[in-house]
Formats: sequence, C-alpha cells, structure tokens
Amino acid sequence: MEYRYLGKTGLQVSELCLGTMTLGRETNEKDSFSILDRYAEEGGNFIDTADVYTRGASEEIVGKWLKNQNRDDYVVATKVRFPMGEGPNDVGLSRKHIISGVKESLHRLGTDYIDLYQVHAWDPRTPLEETLSTLNDLVREGLVRYIGASNFKGWQLQKAIDLSKQKGWEQFVCLQPQYNLLCRATEYELIDVCENEGLGVIPWSPLRGGWLSGKFTRDMVKPPEDSRISVAEEKGYSETWDKYNNDFTWNLLDTLYSVAEEAGKTPAQTAINWLLNSRGVTAPIIGARTMKQLEANLGSAGWSLTKDQLKHLTDASELFVSYPYDIDAINQRTKGRE
Repeated sequence: MEYRYLGKTGLQVSELCLGTMTLGRETNEKDSFSILDRYAEEGGNFIDTADVYTRGASEEIVGKWLKNQNRDDYVVATKVRFPMGEGPNDVGLSRKHIISGVKESLHRLGTDYIDLYQVHAWDPRTPLEETLSTLNDLVREGLVRYIGASNFKGWQLQKAIDLSKQKGWEQFVCLQPQYNLLCRATEYELIDVCENEGLGVIPWSPLRGGWLSGKFTRDMVKPPEDSRISVAEEKGYSETWDKYNNDFTWNLLDTLYSVAEEAGKTPAQTAINWLLNSRGVTAPIIGARTMKQLEANLGSAGWSLTKDQLKHLTDASELFVSYPYDIDAINQRTKGRE
C-alpha cells in the first residue's frame, strides 16, 4: 500500500484508511482483531473511529488491539460531537464536552495521544471560537497531534480556517466528507476549499452504503435482505432504497459494471479506485463487516483505472447543477473562446 501526506502536514498515511464503525456492532471483537491484523499486514497505518460508534465500543476494540502493536506505527483518528450520554452537556462542541470527550476517548483507546482529533459535525449552538480554542489547547497539551473536521459545509470550513489563522491557533489539516460516485456535490465547494487551504480529504462511505458494491441491478424491486440498504429505512440511514431507486442510479451502475468488467475488477474496487484518483483525495475510508469485505476493498489499491475509464465514470455520475454552481461548467465550455 502506498502512503500519502495528509494535507500540507508531514504526516504520512496509507492510501486506504480503515473505518471501524462496524466494530463492536456488526463485527465481534475476535473478528475485529482479525480485520485490523489483515489491514496492517497490507501496510495500512490509518485507522478511523469515533466516540459515538456504538457508544465507545469501536474505540475500545481499537484500543485493545493497539496494546499488542507498536503504537507509533499507526495514525489513529477519532471524533467528538454527538451524544454520549443523556445530560445537557453530553453533546456538542463546547469546551466542556470536548475536554470530557477527549479524555474518555484516550481511556478507551488506551493511548496517551490521539493522532487526528476531528469534530464530527458543525455545532450551531457553540461559538466557533470556543471550539477552535479548545482544540488548539489540546494540541498544545500534547493530547492531540492534529485536528480535522467532518460533515462541514463549505462556508463553515472556510470560516473555521480563517478564524484559526487570525488567532494563530492550530488549523484543521483534513476534512472527512461523504464523497462517492453517488455523492458528487462534495466537489461544489469543499474540495476547492481543501485544495486552496492545503487540507487532506478522507472520504467516508465510498460505496454509498453498499449501492456501489455490485449487489444491485435495475431488475430488482427491493434490496437483498442481507444488505445495509434493506435496513436503511428502519434504522434511519440515508442510503434508502426509495431515495436511490431511480434512473440516475441505475444508469450509473450500468456504467460502473461495464468499466469494472473491462478493468477486471469488482464494482466496489472500481468505485473506490475512482475516488483514489479524484482531485484532492488523500485516503478513502473503507469499512468492513467481514474479512471477505475487507479483502475485496483492499483490492481497490495498487492499480489505476485508465483515463478513459475514469472519464466514463465521471461523466455517468455528473449531477445536474444550477446557479451558481453551473458557472464553472460554463467557464469550462467557453475557455479559449476569448
């Protein structure tokens, strides 16, 4: 596995990050250890979790696994923001919740420091100065090495970066957004901000909850019972059957399957490889409930789609945009006419 610098930092991370949301939820501790071992065998050094994943169970499993490893060999990322209790201060990005959150995460992970500490989403109720100054303090204290953001809008990310620059505080070094062939709106502003400001991009849900895994075809009238999509409605997940059962999705999947066959790879490997070759992307976050899924996802690295294959996928997944995001498209069409 190759390594890439995380944004403009000197920190090198593997080109595939292992997401651990399923650990302690769909995947028991023993199988979780096997998945982590296999990922490490392939050279993976970047592990992403969050305090809210099964109320800390994911962090605990990662922590137990780390006890038998050389801690400094791994870049461990976790997040804070969402409810971890029933109290009024058990949620959000206040100084109180962040400090409590980082201490609890350190305890569950069994480590003295967190390599990458990310705010899991924007908090409209807490002043941004309070959040960013607290994160700055954590870096100064040595509890956190780098800070990042997840699920921010373009203006929110830019505002945070500008405020940190103004105050001389530690700046976000990366963004963790949703980004995949079925979610290209990330390109409208977020990728530009990251490129302009030197942030790495570590996309979550590269297979859009399974839609890009190769399990779905246009002749289906409902999702397979063993798929994540089958329980999306019940659990409140965003990748529901009703939301994606449309011509746009099926036309994209037709193209994905055709390109995958031509490349001699699975649809999932092809979809992730498209991300690996996308502008600004550092390391897609791959998840796995089983060893079989992990092996399949690991196969997305170490090769590259051709320019034509990348173009076919990009064209098929292009979203309709209206003003002001169509201005870039207009500029591209008129370039060179002046």
